[in-house]
Amino acid sequence: MGLGLGASSLLALSACSPDAGEADAVAETTTPRRGGVLIYFEPQTFTTLFPPQAGFYANGGIVNNIADRLLYQDPETLELHPWIASELPEVNDDATEFTFRLRPGVTYSDGSALTAANVVKNFDLYGLGDKSRQLPKSEQISNYERGEVLNESTVRFHFAAPSPGFAQAVSTMNAGLLSDASLDFDSTGFGPGQARALSASGPFVVDAEEIGTRVALRVREDYDWAPPHFEHQGRAHLDGIDYVVNSEYSVRIGALVSGQADGVREIEAPDEPRLRERGVQLHAAGTNGVDNGLNLRFRHELLRDVRVRRAIISAVDRESIMRKLFTENYPLATGVLAETAAGYKDYAGAWAHDPEASNRLLDEAGWTREGDAGVRSRDGRRLSLRVNTAIPQPRSREVMSLVQQDLLRVGVDLQINEGDYATQNLDSADLDKIQLYHSMVGRADYDVLKSQYSGENRDTLLNLDEESGEYGDPELEELLGRISSEPTADLREAASWAAQDHLVENAYLLPFFEEPQVFAFRERVRGFRTEAVARPQFYDTWLAE
Repeated sequence: MGLGLGASSLLALSACSPDAGEADAVAETTTPRRGGVLIYFEPQTFTTLFPPQAGFYANGGIVNNIADRLLYQDPETLELHPWIASELPEVNDDATEFTFRLRPGVTYSDGSALTAANVVKNFDLYGLGDKSRQLPKSEQISNYERGEVLNESTVRFHFAAPSPGFAQAVSTMNAGLLSDASLDFDSTGFGPGQARALSASGPFVVDAEEIGTRVALRVREDYDWAPPHFEHQGRAHLDGIDYVVNSEYSVRIGALVSGQADGVREIEAPDEPRLRERGVQLHAAGTNGVDNGLNLRFRHELLRDVRVRRAIISAVDRESIMRKLFTENYPLATGVLAETAAGYKDYAGAWAHDPEASNRLLDEAGWTREGDAGVRSRDGRRLSLRVNTAIPQPRSREVMSLVQQDLLRVGVDLQINEGDYATQNLDSADLDKIQLYHSMVGRADYDVLKSQYSGENRDTLLNLDEESGEYGDPELEELLGRISSEPTADLREAASWAAQDHLVENAYLLPFFEEPQVFAFRERVRGFRTEAVARPQFYDTWLAE
């Protein structure tokens, strides 16, 4: 790129923003214009395009634009609409059978038709996985048994137990539909270097790939099956999107303000005001799921005592952290879930900052220290814990540094685990290496709690002991199971609230904020939107002259 200046220097360049006349001219342009390639900078390269594994934003940002789904979920209302399915599904009384009717005429980018048999093949793979090809089953799909072709335009899915979240699951990019040929790939076929081979039915197709640096999407001229309720139908406005990967934040910001990039994902909070001053558009999209926060892994010897967990929670000044590091685009968490999430419950008073209470609880638990300084110990062992750096989450290293300071004030030593994305993932699965786990997960359905905490899914708390197959807290696992198996929305909400009550009462977590994805675009970029979990959706995007 040749942009060697720091971010602050680049933002100071007055020439980086359009003059008033240019900005006014762009603002008057309201009719979508066809053509142009949008240059979009990503901080990370994709790791897999297999839809059930594509939750990582660098993956999902591509999959969301090349793969259609049976249903579409409105990101504002969370309401479901038909898409590749011609209508909402018929569901039996106990939510163990879902019947979909399919739109005719849909094709994949390799020219093959999207058929009933093909749709069943998609969900048999996503619902069951294939260990022989190292393809895991989808965490969004519970209790899947089999798919059935009823006729050339109708499919039915069967479940071993109620699976009321399935309708929402088929609207996520994790259920993006693929051609038969693509469904035959093993895990390497979905990885870096193989993107051009992937065939899906979306408005864009992968046209070129430079491993680790660039993925070029180009428009499908024959695309004509957007969700029927969309005003825009037919091909996308853009001719394409170039995803350019650069891990250097200052370079990404420099490319944006100098006009070499049209858009950038993952804007850091301190830069928001200065970018606005220069006419850059900011788009903060909520992720509608489990809030960004700390998870206290209670099976570890040092965290088994609930008094220690409560002391850690009381020691952390969340409001100070938010004030120092973030903007209004990062609302302070008032619940386990974001306020816009399905199943949200208000726990605003549950995580008050009270260091006196922390000291009292640690004293009661037998952890002592000399004077008002130093790390507490008991029976010759220091109260020392380790936390990961959640690389995909905003300012994780800075957040953990402030948490570290707060905990040291009450005598708890917190070590911050260093390392790249792969190292963090590997270490975070080991209870002996990571006891406090910084994370979040987005999904606009009640099942998001199960996705985050169940031993069948991410098991963020490491509740399941892999060696013995036993749960440290079997009641929690049972409560999470109810969320995905109750057949009605009212019962699912009640089950979600019960699980959240259990998490809060047992001091298993400390939420920080409702996590957004913050994008920045040049003034000429119009019509940008995201799906319900804030992954970019470029179908309606266009470039003003």
